[in-house]
Amino acid sequence: MTRNREPVPLEVGWKQMEAGTKKLERILDDEPGVAFKSDEYMKLYTTIYDMCTQKAPHDYTSELYDRYKMVLDKYITDTVYDELKATVTSIVIAMIDEDREGQIIDRTLIKNVLDTYIELGQDLTTEHQPTRPDSGSKLYSEDFQDAFRQGTVDYYSKKAQTWIVEDTCPEYMLKAEECLQKEKERVAHYLHSSTEPTLMEAAQGELLAKLIDQILKKENSGCKVLLCDEKVEDLSRMFRLFSRIKDGLPPVSKIFQEHVNKVGMSLVKQAVDAATSKKNEKKDVVSALELDYVRKIIDLHDKYMAYVLNCFQNHTLFHKALKEAFEVVCNKDVAGCTSAELFASYCDNILRKGGIEKLSDEAIEENLDKVVKLLTYISDKDLFIEFHRKKLGRRLLFDKSGNDEQERSLLSKLKQHFGGQFTSKMEGMLNDICAAKENQAKYDEYISTNPELHPSVDLSVQVLTTGYWPTYKSSDINLPSEMVKCVEGFKEFYQSFKKHRKLNWIFSLGSCHIVGKFDVKPIELILTTYQGALLLLFNEAEKLSFSEIATQLNLSEDDTARVLHSLSCGKYKILNKEPCSRTISPNDIFEFNHKFTDKMRRIKVQLPPSDEKKKVIDDVNKDRRFAIDASLVRIMKSRKIMTHQNLVAECVEQLSRMFKPDIKMIKRRIEDLITREYLERDVDAANSYRYLA
Repeated sequence: MTRNREPVPLEVGWKQMEAGTKKLERILDDEPGVAFKSDEYMKLYTTIYDMCTQKAPHDYTSELYDRYKMVLDKYITDTVYDELKATVTSIVIAMIDEDREGQIIDRTLIKNVLDTYIELGQDLTTEHQPTRPDSGSKLYSEDFQDAFRQGTVDYYSKKAQTWIVEDTCPEYMLKAEECLQKEKERVAHYLHSSTEPTLMEAAQGELLAKLIDQILKKENSGCKVLLCDEKVEDLSRMFRLFSRIKDGLPPVSKIFQEHVNKVGMSLVKQAVDAATSKKNEKKDVVSALELDYVRKIIDLHDKYMAYVLNCFQNHTLFHKALKEAFEVVCNKDVAGCTSAELFASYCDNILRKGGIEKLSDEAIEENLDKVVKLLTYISDKDLFIEFHRKKLGRRLLFDKSGNDEQERSLLSKLKQHFGGQFTSKMEGMLNDICAAKENQAKYDEYISTNPELHPSVDLSVQVLTTGYWPTYKSSDINLPSEMVKCVEGFKEFYQSFKKHRKLNWIFSLGSCHIVGKFDVKPIELILTTYQGALLLLFNEAEKLSFSEIATQLNLSEDDTARVLHSLSCGKYKILNKEPCSRTISPNDIFEFNHKFTDKMRRIKVQLPPSDEKKKVIDDVNKDRRFAIDASLVRIMKSRKIMTHQNLVAECVEQLSRMFKPDIKMIKRRIEDLITREYLERDVDAANSYRYLA
């Protein structure tokens, strides 16, 4: 017969179950005299059975299961987990310390124990909270990870204090790196993945962060010593380690910068000392020493750039350190020469025919790249450009350039780094030389078709555009009739297709070949135009005084003295001088030396070089005044009113790409602009200026 029964409400039934679970907990806790009676047991059983078999909506199977599970989880946590967690955590940490000491431990056991923390945490998550991958990590974090972090700190604090005393810097870093790597492996083997950041921070803090100064400045083995001894592997390890910690790299980069600066300055001192010891010897010896200095600077930069790229993994902090160190070194003068002049001389030597440097085309390109890189460090880039333009002019005019493509390649590199305003004139110079060759071919054809105009002397002329080339000193020298006929013939040719162009002849750059008829044998003399014009005077006179020569040639006394010195006091004494001495004076008398001879049938008589450095510097300073004026006007035109301090600061910033402006010069240019009524002092604001439109 079927038993009819009323559905048992959830809360009513659960009240009976809750009483039963409380009694069960007392039994599990071994409370004396507590046990279930048969009728109690059967009543609980029947109630639960009924509540689980009732028809919907009174089937409470799921609800009863969840509530019972919560009671059971709570009991396990309160009478089992909470009682044992501290002991278990201590044992696990002790086992991990044994693992760190190299002892064999049961890693599987540790993993299983730690998984229990996670699983219990997940079991305690309520049904109303969504399950997440880290839902069980709270228990793990609070009851294991915090204690484990402190244990790690304690362990590595002791190790670090021992190692920093006993070991060299490389040995210490090797141990530290090995320890950190093994900690990462422990995470993979038996720790939860969430442990890694906390674990690594703790280990790195004790092994590295707290001892950074002691590690880097370790006596006889610290960072400075590693740099001096070129210990690239140890330096690479140092970068890897200190890049892990906050603010770990700046101290390393600072030491790197100081080291590079020190080595660079020692090269400067060596070059200065060597040049000083050779100052009484030939000029080319000093030049060779200076060029050797540039080579050493290039090699030094290559070396430490390799450190930046390899040891320091191309990190911007070390690029900055290298840049700042070389900015100091590359702006030091050597033997009275600025780096701008030295770098220009170095480029001249590798681009010029017969230069000191004998390099392949590939090596030349590589060296030009390196020089341009070094130029980014010097503050007076405009000074380099002017020296280079002067030397480029001499290479082109005297056919000393080794390769037109390499000349253009260097200009392309300079243009790429510093802008077209640096190279436009020199590009024009190269184009002028190409055009000059075409003009020469046209002139040769013109003379061949007009034989009556042939001057009986072979003539080669290079027509240059004034704005592109450096300014050259010249004078209206009185040329011999043979040379005058050449000049007039070329003028007539040029005017035939360039009627509105004016030619200004620069005879100071000319050269000529003259055959000297000496008693022993005729010798071909390769001379400057000035030297040739002077020697031809002796076709009409046996002896000439200094003043007579200066007057007939229409040369200044300085130019006359230079030319006479080269012909009478130099290696080749084409002229005899009375009195016989090593200097030229206005009272000297000169005559042609018929007895002169030489083993060669062709000789080149060198003219003492004039001091072009002062003129280059003067030209650059003049250009700088114009640049400062333009910058000041440009700034004030856009701002209208500015304080003195802000105007100077912005002017410096604008011009620093080309050169480092002198503050005093900027102040003088401001005063000049006020005088010329471009600016006026603002009466409404103290120490300010107003732009006058």
